[in-house]
Amino acid sequence: MRILVAAVGRARAGPARDLVEAYRRRIAWPLEIKEVEERRRLSAEEMKAREGELLLGALPKREARVVALDERGKMLSSTEFADLLGRWRDQGVAEIAFLIGGADGLESTVTARADLVLSLGRMTWPHLLVRGLLAEQLYRAQQILANHPYHRE
Repeated sequence: MRILVAAVGRARAGPARDLVEAYRRRIAWPLEIKEVEERRRLSAEEMKAREGELLLGALPKREARVVALDERGKMLSSTEFADLLGRWRDQGVAEIAFLIGGADGLESTVTARADLVLSLGRMTWPHLLVRGLLAEQLYRAQQILANHPYHRE
């Protein structure tokens, strides 16, 4: 099972990018990060729409389950998240694409395309930090599915 994380914005060298890379090295599933960015100055509404186009354009050409990260999405425990990934893996899902929006969130066409709209909690997180949080949860899910003691309830 391949994992794609498509995210708005470029991660510069530093702690946020280092955190993602640390977990990326531990995750057994192939993990690709695609960064999309619109450099033109647009109104907030136009920017959100453009970022939505870019995120949807980053989706794999083949069939993939799409998970949009949004504060208004469904909240899952780490175990529930692992169970979901395990079910998808067992169903033969070849690729999962996680979509992370920019400062103004995701355009409605992105959440409409998603198989799941997922929240990492009710707090607002910087979109660059969300990548690290997601990477850690992917690693944790992997460890839960392997019955490894990394995750303790």
